[in-house]
Amino acid sequence: MNGAEVVGDQLVGAFQNPGLLLGIPLALAGAVFMSLGAQYQHRGVEKVELLSGADGANGLSVDQIKRLLTRPSWLLGTLMLALAIICQLAALVQAPLIVVQPLGAIALVMTTLLNARISGHSPTKQSITAIACCVGGIFLFVFFAAIFATEQEIDERQLFVILAVLLVVIIILGAFWLILRHRMRALFYVIGAGILYGFVATLAKVVIKRVQAGDFEWVTVVCVIALLAAAAVGAYFVQTAYSSGPPDLVIAGLTVVDPLIAVLIGMVVLGEAAAAPWWVLIIFAVAGAIAVWGVVGLARFHPQVLSDSQELGIARGSDETPRSDSSTSPGPQRSTGSENAQ
Repeated sequence: MNGAEVVGDQLVGAFQNPGLLLGIPLALAGAVFMSLGAQYQHRGVEKVELLSGADGANGLSVDQIKRLLTRPSWLLGTLMLALAIICQLAALVQAPLIVVQPLGAIALVMTTLLNARISGHSPTKQSITAIACCVGGIFLFVFFAAIFATEQEIDERQLFVILAVLLVVIIILGAFWLILRHRMRALFYVIGAGILYGFVATLAKVVIKRVQAGDFEWVTVVCVIALLAAAAVGAYFVQTAYSSGPPDLVIAGLTVVDPLIAVLIGMVVLGEAAAAPWWVLIIFAVAGAIAVWGVVGLARFHPQVLSDSQELGIARGSDETPRSDSSTSPGPQRSTGSENAQ
């Protein structure tokens, strides 16, 4: 049987899988909530920077974090992200990890359109190309993952490998942050958060499966603790990234790096791609490289990033118009008396 016949047979089988047919729509719903949540959280972080009079690009202070907890826009964004997580977890119950995770790329398209409307920074040809690479690479990946992915039972040895690697990752990211945080910009925080969230998704899948099997022992408790720790550090990185980059850049990193890490764990440690032929693995690698190139390109050529660094002459949307908290115009430099009163 040649490659085309294999793909055809696998594709028919995939769409006869009720788990996939339910898991994919749930993942797409999660992407919608993620996009809206990112926009509202970004607005909340910028408002806190404005009110505190301090730039959070090198790491949010304790005072700024406390202020976030009282910002209506940030709290609304957090609620929407919580709904995104619920949809994502429900999707993980129904479908393999390497199918569900990449579908978050839909959030990138939505966030780009929302941010362009809100900030007044219309996408350029280079940024559109970068976004197309992000989404195209991820969807090429998910197409073949949906066909060939198979779920495997997770044993304790695999679980300890995941936990050990996560511990090393947190130590490395923490060391970079402590030593180089005054030189780090949005891309570092976005990639760091994406790596950590990839582990969060994997551990969430593990915990769900163990609870379903009635296997809630001490190892499962350790997984829950590790999940919460990775989610907390990742959330801090995301909020800091919002202060130094536009929301669609943050979402681009998360929707590419997060699934790639989760997929690598699923393939290398959990064996979810064990049934895939060698040529599919090459497609996975090429698709992942295209998506990562898109994230790097967006970080370099995003019109809002270029405008902030004065490399591109784009007007700043509504610099001259006072805005309230319900305003849709981001940016700490848009401070007015009425804003500070809020």
